[in-house]
Amino acid sequence: MIENFVLLAFDTYYFDGKAKTVCIEFNQWNQDKDYKVHSEIIDNIEDYIPGEFYRRELPCILSLLQKMKLENIDAIIVDGYIYLDDDKKYGLGGYLYEKLNQKIPIIGVAKTNFASLNKDKKSLFRGDSKKPLFITSIGIDLDDAFTKVESMAGEFRFPTLLKELDRLTKEIQITL
Repeated sequence: MIENFVLLAFDTYYFDGKAKTVCIEFNQWNQDKDYKVHSEIIDNIEDYIPGEFYRRELPCILSLLQKMKLENIDAIIVDGYIYLDDDKKYGLGGYLYEKLNQKIPIIGVAKTNFASLNKDKKSLFRGDSKKPLFITSIGIDLDDAFTKVESMAGEFRFPTLLKELDRLTKEIQITL
């Protein structure tokens, strides 16, 4: 394991006017265990506005990032897009990149296609899936980002850690 090599993957789940954001911290692209989990639930979430999803999710990611050391992070994966169109209108990943002063590469991994974006994205078919994941990036070459996501552990469409991340965000919080 390479020392000080830190990768983060974020996802957020919305429920009852709240947002549960989970971050998996790992050290190798093909890692599938021995990762750290960070999570936070916040209230007063912005309503979803089509084309402005970042307004809802970006504050959640930034809030959780405030509790982490940013100087050692090599890349961040978000569930979404870097760009929303071929004119490079920012999506969640682009806005996150700007908020982090363009210092940390961001890789967007999306489950559904965004039709207004034809350039600056690549379709990644994993396992036997007929449905691709859509990869976008900023601060890192798109082909390099594609190869890194492609190398992630797991034989199915979703890399193992991203599938676990999705599960953890939806896991019910039990408070006694």
